[in-house]
Amino acid sequence: MTTHIKLYPSGQSVACEEGQTVLEALERSGYALPNNCRAGACGECKVRVRSGEFDQGFVLDMALSQDERAQGYGLMCMAKPLSPELEIEWGTADAKPKLFPPREAQYAILVDRIARTPRITEFVLRPLGESMRFWPGQYVQLGEPGKGVPVRSYSLASAPRPDGEIRLQVTRVDADSADTPAGRTSRWLHDEVALGAQLRFSGPHGTFIGDPSVDTPVLCLAAGSGLAPILSLTEAALRRGFKLPVTLMFSARESADLYDIGLMRYWEARYPHFRYLPTLTRGPQEGMAGMLHGRIPAILGQQFPDLSGHSVFVAGTTGFVDDCVAAAKALGAQPTLIHTEGFFAQA
Repeated sequence: MTTHIKLYPSGQSVACEEGQTVLEALERSGYALPNNCRAGACGECKVRVRSGEFDQGFVLDMALSQDERAQGYGLMCMAKPLSPELEIEWGTADAKPKLFPPREAQYAILVDRIARTPRITEFVLRPLGESMRFWPGQYVQLGEPGKGVPVRSYSLASAPRPDGEIRLQVTRVDADSADTPAGRTSRWLHDEVALGAQLRFSGPHGTFIGDPSVDTPVLCLAAGSGLAPILSLTEAALRRGFKLPVTLMFSARESADLYDIGLMRYWEARYPHFRYLPTLTRGPQEGMAGMLHGRIPAILGQQFPDLSGHSVFVAGTTGFVDDCVAAAKALGAQPTLIHTEGFFAQA
């Protein structure tokens, strides 16, 4: 028996085959409901059911309390419809993902820091208190204004996790003078924040949440720490079981600026439809045989002569983003399928 999942407030309807969970039905139709454990234990896929009957299955009380059940909430990773139609609260009136309200005062402990390149370090934060719910591609803001460290924005570099851990990839921005505000927060993170330090942040922020779980091949373009939100989006899509081709082109000046290569090769081995294409902008280098060379906007057409059927995600400096968007449009990419995140100078 085929039932239907109706999304409120958009009115969109999704078919759900017998034996499927609501989460599976939504994902097969391209809707990305937040989820992690897929076993009724984390609570990420919690939504309010407005009408209809469903079998909740076995879920943990810590993920779905008795009070929440009484209010009509359910965990969609385990819920299976029992009535011909099940109406749930999901998304906005135009069927786009609904943003989670940002929280201003959140605290986390810096549990690890990993040098990715000579200038980019990854900071691993574990939350104190309730985990932050976010969409892949969003960012947080942190700093210490009372100590002369301005609040700055940093993209989340991983998909949501059950333990709430978040990762930030921060480029160190040097300055000619210690009094120069540009880069002050990045230098504070790189030079002054020690392991075990407690950091205050706010989030999630941003609307770079164009969901890669769509019915077109996906092309992701990134440069520098613009790779962070692309990693988050790509990880979430692959983990959900997205089956269409996904290509990630990453631009670096030289081989030392390439990072997360191990993760890229793992994704290629684990997901045959994923392809990683790094390119260097400073010419051929020793040991880099077979590597692409040149700026992505200049060489994009060599790899993708026709982008009319692709969803394109671009992240990096505003100049990089603008040039990539122009190149993608020249190759036929539809403006409605181009999603961008430009990194402005935060001075």
